[in-house]
Amino acid sequence: QVQLVESGGGLVQAGGSLRLSCAASGSIFSTNIMGWYRQAPGKERELVAKITWFGRGNYADSVKGRFTISRDSAKNTVYLQMNSLKSEDTAVYYCYLGQVMGTSSYDYWGQGTQVTVSS
Repeated sequence: QVQLVESGGGLVQAGGSLRLSCAASGSIFSTNIMGWYRQAPGKERELVAKITWFGRGNYADSVKGRFTISRDSAKNTVYLQMNSLKSEDTAVYYCYLGQVMGTSSYDYWGQGTQVTVSS
């Protein structure tokens, strides 16, 4: 089992910055993907950014150039630096970890952290 604990959410004005952190613990394989999803009220959960175990990142078009994902694999921690925040970035942000064990893949989620951007 894997546990994910997020931190760093909060209220910020438009144009401001926040940094989210997510620490993973438990049965973690070194070859995993970690990332962030978000869900705004009335909308489906969507990918924000993800990063492979070798450091390759992918971003949603809506956050490219503003958000940066990084990870410290030694600490099993992933970060999301969010700059130039917009009101449309308001959502609950969920940390994600995916890993493969044998022929099965497993997805794990954090409890979510609220990010609210005021205009």
